[in-house]
Amino acid sequence: MKKILIVEDERLIAELQRDYLEMSGYGVEIADNGEVGLELALQEDFDLVILDLMLPKKNGFDICRELRAKKDIPILMVTAKKEDIDMIRGLGLGADDYMTKPFKPAELVARAKAHLTRYERLVGSKERRNEVRIRGLLIDADARRVFKNKQEIVLTTKEFDLLYFLATHPNRVFSKDQLFELLWGFDATGDTQTVTVHIRKLREKIEATPADPQWIETVWGAGYRFKL
Repeated sequence: MKKILIVEDERLIAELQRDYLEMSGYGVEIADNGEVGLELALQEDFDLVILDLMLPKKNGFDICRELRAKKDIPILMVTAKKEDIDMIRGLGLGADDYMTKPFKPAELVARAKAHLTRYERLVGSKERRNEVRIRGLLIDADARRVFKNKQEIVLTTKEFDLLYFLATHPNRVFSKDQLFELLWGFDATGDTQTVTVHIRKLREKIEATPADPQWIETVWGAGYRFKL
């Protein structure tokens, strides 16, 4: 059974989320403040963390930063704020996805299932060594590690997923809508900035000159492609 941690200080909301997730076959724990949530996330083996932004004792941004530094698991951030800057900041700290309240519990379950399925698919196969080597860049799919000129580059879960997907489909152009639907697993309408943010963060980490990338190329008006 996959285990999910909900870090949410509004008890009724947390219990509603828990009930829907448990009906879908997941094991769920709830933490009602940031300090307890971070402690549980670090000490126990959860497969997904659903993280509210505004929390007592420690906010979601700080939890995301500290958790991402030590664990590679999907993080779904939830907030009542609608400003783009909050979404960009959360994604920049390592969150894999972002939901704005109010939302339907069924949508939360769908997103949780999509992240868990894709993460399991990307890390679960150990039959063979899956590596991509292109011009000094090594992407080890089994270990989920990336090296540039033998120096390791630390990526978030979704940054790695995006890089590996593009690298295994070289020279093919994908639109932001296609990338969002393929990697996040649901309708990307209105949320394509999520892809833009991840592309920007990837370039900052792997490209010597992000404005003139040698690997991840922008095809204006069409999307992105990984250059061989």
